[in-house]
Amino acid sequence: MIGNPTARRLLYAILIAGFVTACDSGQTSPAALDFLAPDIGESKPWTDGVFDAGDDKFTFAIHADLTGGERDGVFAVAIEQLNMLRPEFIISVGDLIEGAEDTAELDRQWDSFDERARRARAPVFYVGGNHDRTGQLMQEVWQRRNGPGYYHFRYKDVLFLVFDTEDNSSERMQEIQDARQAALKFAAVDDWDAFNASEYANLPENQGGNITAAQSRYMLDAINANSDVRHTFLFMHKAPWLREDLVAFTEIEDALADRPYTVFHGHVHSYQYQERKGRDYIRLATTGGVFLPETGRSMDHVTLVTVDDDGVDIANLLLEGILDKTGHIPLNGDELCFESTRCPDGQ
Repeated sequence: MIGNPTARRLLYAILIAGFVTACDSGQTSPAALDFLAPDIGESKPWTDGVFDAGDDKFTFAIHADLTGGERDGVFAVAIEQLNMLRPEFIISVGDLIEGAEDTAELDRQWDSFDERARRARAPVFYVGGNHDRTGQLMQEVWQRRNGPGYYHFRYKDVLFLVFDTEDNSSERMQEIQDARQAALKFAAVDDWDAFNASEYANLPENQGGNITAAQSRYMLDAINANSDVRHTFLFMHKAPWLREDLVAFTEIEDALADRPYTVFHGHVHSYQYQERKGRDYIRLATTGGVFLPETGRSMDHVTLVTVDDDGVDIANLLLEGILDKTGHIPLNGDELCFESTRCPDGQ
């Protein structure tokens, strides 16, 4: 409480003048009511733009693939950088662990990923990739630790659909797993060229994954039950639209034909933007995964997505450009390499 009457009257005058200034500036957003400044005349040392804030606005982040030979320290740096950027939540596009053929090793890998993900200030939503969910064993471990392979949620009147592109029958799953293990052995002995020439690399499920009719029905039900949302985001590891024989995903695209939506996926370890059906389909690169520059721009990054009633804005941030207040990449990240073209050995 200000006891001096003169000082109290002066404060009230400043507050009232500031309120008038905010109203007279043409501001109509709720944030304008938070802006107070003295009346300094018609000319002002700021522009007359509307404050970019409001109850309808939020930002979330996406991180990309970690696998194929995860590079130490990169994902931990990304989490620390995201803690500085303060998104409301974080989501992935799959390939969170390397994968293994025994339960103890899978649990060790998941423990490692979980421990790092829990360092985030915001919740982290998991999306399964082929390294996470290929084969019966990996799917059983996922189910025990993480629950369903596909799911949806709604946040601030926006719908989020999380797909499982490793959704195959038990028999087909085993065939894919056997082919994958053989391909990984080729890569270990020779190189990734041998992997790319393998049976597994050329399977339709490796290129575009698979979505069963049951998963498609689940997503269609979620779409129909949330017809009033402002936007819909789809997250998956592989790109099922690459398979002409896979009608399950086409049905989902058709259900969203009259709505705004955006698709994010990963798997290839290089960045790609595509416009499909008048919508943004974006393939993220890596956040610690092996670089594959022969497929495109291979870089460590995170993606920030901001949503409001005017639409969606998407920004990709290279990890090497997110510095803390000291001007350095956190967690001694200055010692790491975050883009294939700048690394001495390409990694």
